[in-house]
Amino acid sequence: MKKIIILFLAILGGFLWTGAKVTQAQPIVSDPPIIIPQEVTVRYQRVNVTIEDQIATTHIDQLFVNENDWMLEGTYFFPLPAEATVTQLTMWVDGVPIEAKILEKEEARQIYDNIVRQLRDPALLEYVGMQAVQANVFPIPPHSERRVEIEYSQILSAENGIIHYVYPQSTKLFTNVPLENQSIRVEVRSKEAIRAIYSPTHPVAVSRDGDFRAVAGFEGVNVVADQDFELYYTVSPEEIGLNLLSYRESGENGFFLLLIAPTVQVSEVVAKDVILVMDTSGSMDGEKMAQVREAAAYIVGHLNPEDRFNIVAFSTGTTRFAPELVPANRSGDYRAFLNSLLPVGGTNISQALLETAEMADPARPTTIIFLTDGLATEGITDTQLLLDAVKQAMPENVRLFAFGVGDDVDTVLLDSLAQNHRGTTTYVRPFQAIDEAVSSFFAKVNTPVMTDLELEVDGIVVEDLYPPQLPDLFAGTQLVVVGRYRDGGPATITLRGQVNGEEQVFTYPDLFFRIRSGESFIPRLWATRAVGHLLTQIRLQGENPELVQSVVNLSLRYGIITPYTSFLIEEDDIFSQTGRAVIEEEAMSLAATPAPFTGAEAVSEAATQAEMTAAEAPLPLATRLVTEEVVVEGKTAVPDTPIQYAGSKTFVWRDGKWIDTAYQPERHTRQQVGFATNTYFELLDTFPELADYFSLGTEVLVVYEGQAYEVVEGLGETAVTLPDNSPNTPAPTSQSQPPNPITTTRDDFIQSPTINPTANTVWFLISLLIAIPLFLGIGLLIGRHTGK
Repeated sequence: MKKIIILFLAILGGFLWTGAKVTQAQPIVSDPPIIIPQEVTVRYQRVNVTIEDQIATTHIDQLFVNENDWMLEGTYFFPLPAEATVTQLTMWVDGVPIEAKILEKEEARQIYDNIVRQLRDPALLEYVGMQAVQANVFPIPPHSERRVEIEYSQILSAENGIIHYVYPQSTKLFTNVPLENQSIRVEVRSKEAIRAIYSPTHPVAVSRDGDFRAVAGFEGVNVVADQDFELYYTVSPEEIGLNLLSYRESGENGFFLLLIAPTVQVSEVVAKDVILVMDTSGSMDGEKMAQVREAAAYIVGHLNPEDRFNIVAFSTGTTRFAPELVPANRSGDYRAFLNSLLPVGGTNISQALLETAEMADPARPTTIIFLTDGLATEGITDTQLLLDAVKQAMPENVRLFAFGVGDDVDTVLLDSLAQNHRGTTTYVRPFQAIDEAVSSFFAKVNTPVMTDLELEVDGIVVEDLYPPQLPDLFAGTQLVVVGRYRDGGPATITLRGQVNGEEQVFTYPDLFFRIRSGESFIPRLWATRAVGHLLTQIRLQGENPELVQSVVNLSLRYGIITPYTSFLIEEDDIFSQTGRAVIEEEAMSLAATPAPFTGAEAVSEAATQAEMTAAEAPLPLATRLVTEEVVVEGKTAVPDTPIQYAGSKTFVWRDGKWIDTAYQPERHTRQQVGFATNTYFELLDTFPELADYFSLGTEVLVVYEGQAYEVVEGLGETAVTLPDNSPNTPAPTSQSQPPNPITTTRDDFIQSPTINPTANTVWFLISLLIAIPLFLGIGLLIGRHTGK
């Protein structure tokens, strides 16, 4: 009988344990159940935004697909932009209006915190401080769809004449799978003239309809929605608008970005001269020659009436369309001239450029478009001698734009020509069309608005501007200038330039450089341009220890991958002084190795550096970053790409954690914080900016306000000392008074698991109903067996 009782207790205990487990997995509590992100697919996401006089109406259309064999249940969340004043909210599910609730920041914060605790996943911390929309749009049956639409309106604020719109990429709340299709369309209408339209996060195409309406669009397939969509646009009554964005961390020099954009409908166009210098050597035979002819015809056919032009074809010698510059409105039969050109002979670059220099009129802005597919084989063939000769002969008003066709060009020659004469280089690879590249470029520079630009800043010390020398300003385009500044405060910026030989001056008073915080993308954009410029100088001018060291330092701080910075994605020591010294020594050795100046590798390198130098937004990492920690046999494995960006910082994967590249063991003492403890969340309350960094994972080391905070998985409550200037630190009454620590007890944090008592009672009764007959049946069988 004793054995029977034990068996009964074991069976009954099994049912009770099973019931408790089910209850905990599906608790009846105030927080909604969580959807496993990998289980739901987003077939499409279409976002249409209308902004009229700073009132933005956002309509989101999303199609969710459950491709599993089981039901998906949960609650839908959509984070609203921080600081958004939502004036109207409407929501539909499969075309039927439903009731949706706007969660205020504190209520949304509690839900986000609970999700982080339940899933042990800090990725949602980036939404801390935001309101959220909550609605019941689930369950989704197996192999079914659910269409969700949201529309809300908000008032956008303006600062320094800049209006900023943000669409939160909230897909992490319901999927980690790339969006199959995504489109974002923003239409801007304004009573004030719209000048610049700029996105630091997504490549947008901009279409303008006069000065008061514009449309920006983005489309993509298999989109990894790992950052919010941001759009800035500026308004200004000036013919040329200039607007300021800035960012500064406490105790460091700041970073700024200027958006300079002219009116779309210009009242005065600068008359210019255009000289097309085209290679007709034997290597241009075939499709290349046909495309160059089309490109030349496009340029001549789209000149302004006041412009003048000429065509200089070169091979072993040169052939001109006309002895002198020709007025565009009397262009003559230039097509017959182009068709008569034959691809024969060598490549006499020096003769072609020196004759062009003689033709240039120093009194008029002159654009030279230089196309070649090879090396100099005739005339001056030494690259440096050729550069010196052209530089001495070319007037200062000339802007030279080089096009390298194919991979057999001299990249040092082309890039140096463009740099010496305030132009750019475009490399047309073998798989690209020459005529498309040239016509696209010329459409942007065909209408100069102001040339010889200069900037002056009064009230603030600025330095390290990129581009170092401002290019000319053209109608329908915008100029993005980045730089650094000391301190912060009000300033006046003056822009000077030439319009048809007369100086024009524009003054922009009352601009404010931030003393703290701001737009965190600016530092990495500045560093991207700086590294691109430095690498170009090293490639063109040879090894320079100071430049190489600057590249290494910037790459370390901002996570920019270069030929000298493989240490970022390897297990090298980049934090100690000894480790950094080794890295610099290796970089110097690499820089001393002669690099190829021609061929596919050289062209790729030159094109990449040109892209960095002219970047209008921080360049993303080449491959998608895998930041999730993968557990293999009880150990945390290394992510596929051990480098990650968060805010203005860069983190690398070392020793099983994400470590801020600003961390230096010699300077910073670690303060450990247990992941998802009360101290962890209270630290986020004190410094909301830490959410971006803590969202990287459960093991993170970040330097903030001079303190190093180390998040540790499995660590209990700890006391954390705040910096003296923190919001929660009272002013000390004496120098001996210590800063205020965050303190919580472990008993405050440990809570009993949430179990529904009603559900447990039900499971208990069910267990009894099943167990008692089973017990009686077993007893009867045993009794019969004993009776026998």
